[in-house]
Amino acid sequence: MSKADRPDVPNAASRFNEETATYAVRGAGLPDLEAGIAAIRNVWKTLPTKPGVYRMQDARGDVLYVGKARALKNRVSNYTQVERLPGRLRRMVAQTRSMTIVTTGSEAEALLLEAQLIKRYRPAYNVLLRDDKSFPFILLRADHDFPRIQKHRGARRVKGNYYGPFASAGSVNQTINALQKLFLLRNCSDSFFNNRDRPCLLYQIKRCSGPCVDRISKDAYDDLVCDAKAFLSGKSTAVQSKLAGQMEAAAAALDYESAAIMRDRLKALTFIQGSQAINAEGLGDADIFALAAKNGVMCIQAFFIRGGQNWGHRSFFPVHTAEVPEDEVLASFMVQFYEDVPPPRMILVDRPPAEDALLARALAEKAGGKVYIGVPQRGNRVRLIQQAVRNAAEALDRRQAEGATQSKLLREVADLFELSQPPQRIEVYDNSHIQGSNALGAMIVAGPEGFIKGQYRKWNIKDKEIAPGDDFAMMREVMQRRFGRLLQQSPSPLGEGLGRGGEGAPRGAAPPPAPPLKGRGDQEIEPEYPDLLLIDGGKGQVSAVKAVLDALGIDDVPFIGISKGPHHGRDGREVFHFPDGREFTLPVNAPVMFYLQRLRDEVHRFAIGAHRAKRSKAITASPLDEVPGVGPARKKALLLHFGTAKAVRDASLEDLARAPGVSAAVAQTVYDFFHSG
Repeated sequence: MSKADRPDVPNAASRFNEETATYAVRGAGLPDLEAGIAAIRNVWKTLPTKPGVYRMQDARGDVLYVGKARALKNRVSNYTQVERLPGRLRRMVAQTRSMTIVTTGSEAEALLLEAQLIKRYRPAYNVLLRDDKSFPFILLRADHDFPRIQKHRGARRVKGNYYGPFASAGSVNQTINALQKLFLLRNCSDSFFNNRDRPCLLYQIKRCSGPCVDRISKDAYDDLVCDAKAFLSGKSTAVQSKLAGQMEAAAAALDYESAAIMRDRLKALTFIQGSQAINAEGLGDADIFALAAKNGVMCIQAFFIRGGQNWGHRSFFPVHTAEVPEDEVLASFMVQFYEDVPPPRMILVDRPPAEDALLARALAEKAGGKVYIGVPQRGNRVRLIQQAVRNAAEALDRRQAEGATQSKLLREVADLFELSQPPQRIEVYDNSHIQGSNALGAMIVAGPEGFIKGQYRKWNIKDKEIAPGDDFAMMREVMQRRFGRLLQQSPSPLGEGLGRGGEGAPRGAAPPPAPPLKGRGDQEIEPEYPDLLLIDGGKGQVSAVKAVLDALGIDDVPFIGISKGPHHGRDGREVFHFPDGREFTLPVNAPVMFYLQRLRDEVHRFAIGAHRAKRSKAITASPLDEVPGVGPARKKALLLHFGTAKAVRDASLEDLARAPGVSAAVAQTVYDFFHSG
């Protein structure tokens, strides 16, 4: 493994030693299970009795399972005793052909590294926390004389105080809205702040104290910031007493306007305190987890308590939990959950997770102090756990009811479009442009559990020969790039030159090599053929898709066009187009019609949003962006000197050389760029 591929573990990466042991199966007729055992035994001979992490890999090198061990040699030997393994692990051993070993300094480090690798490789035999969204925080910045309050996701690179996590962006927005009423802190950007010459609307509606136009002194603003920090740290009672005292003092001094302001701020504080879904007073910072299981599906309910305030809750549905004990599922979930979220000093659970002492030690390393994991036995904490258990069971019931409805809809889709079985992967395509400008194609993916947003995809239309507004040609380019890459990454199992499903069907001209398919966030997508294509369009778009798939030799991917009815969709009717020319409509109140419209509306939303972002970027683009050797600093110097990009383009070589910060060589480069023709 290259250095770039090694996982990053803070304060421990330098102590990891990694080696890969591969067993190549020789000879014919060797059963899969025996081959897997032989591969594991071949690695086991060289293993140390040290703590570490091991990865099971199949013949292609794909990671099947990631595990940690206090003593690697002892732990890996268990996989050779297949009669003691559950069926899930027997199947894994049968697929194993190689292993990768990483030694660590302690078992706690191994546990943290295991969580990182599980999140990175998403192995098929590990319990996975199936949630690709980062948690939002409230950030009170400290890089300005008048600190700004804002919502924050992602890495903590900005200097300031972070409060969270919150369960959703909605709960963050609601809290920030109330905090603005309560503490009158600004939430505008620094550039907006620096260019104000009169108060903005937020000042007029009493959501900001107006520091940008000196309506409040720095000392007074600092007092507001201190109050906000105290409140977010759980000292709301002290803030409430302070505001009440200020209101009484203002009223006694007959300053009724100031007293009214304090009264309104007290009302905002009371609203925040009264909006808590659960009573967590006196708990401080804590997370609460409860697990519910039913019909082979598990749900983990999480409550986030910070400063004695409930900052929301969220339901999680981990996958690959079959044949895994509930305490192991809870432990695996927790270590993956805290991979991105800082652990609090107290974690309350409805049952002890597997290896809870080891888990507490590992989380303590991340938190920089002791972390308590326990099951409450009495008092208010027991009531909190009971409420979490009740919420977990209710969320699981809702999930299963929704899943039954979704399964029924997919069966109806299969019957409607003459599929052999309900589709597990539906891809929906659409184009977006304005008279051909900033054109792009978009794909969304849906499955039995809803939209798979991590695999959404968009393509910039690159073919210069496509006439502006030619939707059919745009759709052909999108199909060629999507399925051309798919054939490169996932060749037909029938052999070279055969289509995916047509026996002996010609594949056509081989598409050029392509990089791995990327989804949102540039994460690599596993090559996968769809069970159904929905094309937003009528006969023309369907014909374009058919021509491309026929040329590539792909003849078993069903595709259907969906277009607006004769009244342009105003009556709720859609027309569905088969590749053979058949058309039909559905009753306007058919549930499957609503489902298909929802898919079409989602691809519309994604395509239009991507087009708007591309158009906005093009509007703000400058000709100077294309000049080689001109970075942001020189671009700024040229624009400040000449005023506009057009003036830079029209300037003489002597004028360019006189601009501050521009050398003679750079001036020559800029001049040649604009005058080379």
